[in-house]
Amino acid sequence: MKKTGIINSEISEVISKLGHTDMIVICDSGLPIPSHVRRIDLALKQGVPSLLDTLSIVLEEMEVEASFIADEMERASPQFKRELEAVMKDIPVRTVSHEQLKRLTHEAKAVIRTGEFTPYANIVLQAGVIF
Repeated sequence: MKKTGIINSEISEVISKLGHTDMIVICDSGLPIPSHVRRIDLALKQGVPSLLDTLSIVLEEMEVEASFIADEMERASPQFKRELEAVMKDIPVRTVSHEQLKRLTHEAKAVIRTGEFTPYANIVLQAGVIF
């Protein structure tokens, strides 16, 4: 049995297989997930687990060099955006249109679906390198 880190076997496996610039997505309950992209569905009920809790845990194991969120988050969910940026600390958070973010999901190695119900609460994480 694993002693530390993420104990969800699917998330742990995806992170361990990432190469430089590979992407994963952590999304709310409503984001469409392309059928050809691996879906890791954590959603249990509204708000559980939250996107921010899930993101915090993923960031403990994944080296991230950049991230992408929807421009629309600023207008629709400004408090959530501030909380997300605080979790991201020094990792660049770039904005793209929601339509562009949905296109990025097609390139992702996996999409982790949470129970988040906040509008536009989705983030694309781009893997960095640790050396």
